[in-house]
Amino acid sequence: MTIVQLLQNRAGDILLQAEQAMSRAHLKNYETAGAEQTKQRLRTLYNLILQCVREKNLTPMRVYAKAIATERFAAGFDLWEVQTAFNVLEEAIWLHILKALEPTQFAEALSLISTVLGAGKDTLARTYVGLASKTHAPALNVPALFAGTEA
Repeated sequence: MTIVQLLQNRAGDILLQAEQAMSRAHLKNYETAGAEQTKQRLRTLYNLILQCVREKNLTPMRVYAKAIATERFAAGFDLWEVQTAFNVLEEAIWLHILKALEPTQFAEALSLISTVLGAGKDTLARTYVGLASKTHAPALNVPALFAGTEA
């Protein structure tokens, strides 16, 4: 079995594991959107991962990550919430790679998945930082942060 075949054949199981992990994470904005919307978002991301691995092309992931970063930033999602979706899919895919593929296939399969998702997470983070730098956020009072809440 190849990594592409694994992604095609195990899509249902991988997505179910990712959905369960998202549910356990209790991400405010994803819970507000609802389980069905979260499921669809994970499926869209998963299909894109499959496309990028199949084509060995990162451009679709980068374009998608920039678009969802812009959309989610505008909707008030924290960066870590969106990155969690990438992370739960990555973890679920890795588990299936380790169970289904031959050890001689691990390096290539894991590197393909990590490269595709890494490009997505990098683009996501860069876009968030760029958007945040354009807003007028108040300065942080660092001493107050370290002082704690006790008087």
